[in-house]
Amino acid sequence: MKVHHVPFKSTGYFSKIICDYLDRKPELSTFYKNFPDLEGFKNQLHLKSTFDTTKREVLVDVLKNQYASLQSSESTLKNIQLLSKPNSFTITTGHQLNIFTGPLYFLYKIIATINLTNVLKSEFPSHNFVPIYWMATEDHDFEEINFFNLKGHKIVWDTKSGGAVGRLKTEDFDNAFNEFSALVGSTRNADFLKELFKKAYLNHANLTEATRYLVNELFGDHGLVIIDGDDSKLKQQFIPILEDELINKTSFCEVSKTNEQLDKGYNIQVNPREINLFYIKDNLRERIIFEKNGYSINNTSITFTQDEILSELFNFPERFSPNVIMRPLFQETILPNLCYIGGGGELAYWFQLKQYFDSVNTPFPILLLRNSVLLASEKQVLKCEKLSISLQELFLKQEKLIAKKVKELSEIEIDFTKQKDHLQQQFSYLKDLAKKTDISFLGAVNAQEKKQLNGLDNLEKRLLKAQKRNLSDIVERIVLLQNELFPNHSLEERTRNFSEIYLELGSDLIPMLMNAIEPLQLEFSIIEY
Repeated sequence: MKVHHVPFKSTGYFSKIICDYLDRKPELSTFYKNFPDLEGFKNQLHLKSTFDTTKREVLVDVLKNQYASLQSSESTLKNIQLLSKPNSFTITTGHQLNIFTGPLYFLYKIIATINLTNVLKSEFPSHNFVPIYWMATEDHDFEEINFFNLKGHKIVWDTKSGGAVGRLKTEDFDNAFNEFSALVGSTRNADFLKELFKKAYLNHANLTEATRYLVNELFGDHGLVIIDGDDSKLKQQFIPILEDELINKTSFCEVSKTNEQLDKGYNIQVNPREINLFYIKDNLRERIIFEKNGYSINNTSITFTQDEILSELFNFPERFSPNVIMRPLFQETILPNLCYIGGGGELAYWFQLKQYFDSVNTPFPILLLRNSVLLASEKQVLKCEKLSISLQELFLKQEKLIAKKVKELSEIEIDFTKQKDHLQQQFSYLKDLAKKTDISFLGAVNAQEKKQLNGLDNLEKRLLKAQKRNLSDIVERIVLLQNELFPNHSLEERTRNFSEIYLELGSDLIPMLMNAIEPLQLEFSIIEY
């Protein structure tokens, strides 16, 4: 195995706000606290050192209860107990409950989280660091999670949905399991995957339990702790913030201010609502709406006066579910957390929250961009070398990559830049002449210049097209190679499911990724295996 690195900015797949963050551009500095380097973690340890002991006790109690029916590794149970100690801190990633983990990057997020705790243990030996996977059990975007891709096929869990996805009964999974089984075949690795799928989804009552089992089977031996925030005891810790939200609408006020500042140079990822909470009960999860005479639950006939909704909050905090704006604050309220590891889209909305965190006196965590990985076999890397394609060039859009390679390999000059420069020099003389003689002539000169430059562009395109035909064998090889590595012209990690790679590598897959992924590298990784 070899690991190659490419700057995130060079891939063309990451937004301006993420690239500026990694470059530590000063215009973004007010939207976060500490940067993800060792100095930043040293500062964050000090910032989080006063985390409340009672919250630790509640956290440990809840986790023990959530793990009661699960066969856990010694390292996970040890990590849960360590969270009661004042020198123990968490590194957290979160994700939706995608069926069978969904896209590959689900694994990369968790592995980066585990590996970062190991780095920090080495650097700060007097502290304990626990990797956390936060299950997004309260999400209700079922269409985003009810499928995964395998060998070009979309395997779908076709069932009725409503309310929080974590509470969905794992019924009607037989069709998805049968389709999956037929696709993976009957090799030793396939048998492992089928058994894993079956035990997770056919032997557990709901999607939360199924996901906890699945992730524990994959990563439990590495001490990963899985947490479900949909818990009454955890939400009791959050009651003061929830009360403030209902009465003062603080998140809306503070995030709106931040958005005005952030919008000057970057795209806004999410917009706050007046109240950023859902009401969650049984199969219901709907927005809480503030009205003149009180509160209503969207798409229902349920209403509350202010006194009634506060009574509901104090008696049933589990019925109040934070949305994307408030979920990060909930997480940081109940965990002794130092760092959140997320994708580019996630970090983009975290930047909108710094001022809100400050207003409610909650330490803002370090934000770390998750590792991105391209898996390339030795054979595929060799093909790149034979085609004179660098690993960085692989990330070019296909038409641009083909044009670049055809121009490099062509025996004739296809680039008409020199001719265009010469033409523009000639027209510059004509423009000066027009200004000295008849200014009305200038418009005609400009029009003619544009016409002739367009003509050269068209000739260049036709010549390139002809050379593509002459080099059709090479063009076809480039297309096949890039399509293998970038399915649907997108990053592999956003499309493929881990099972497709597991069929080839088996139990070596996760150890290989664990050895290759360096969370503080802050570059795109290409793993040659």
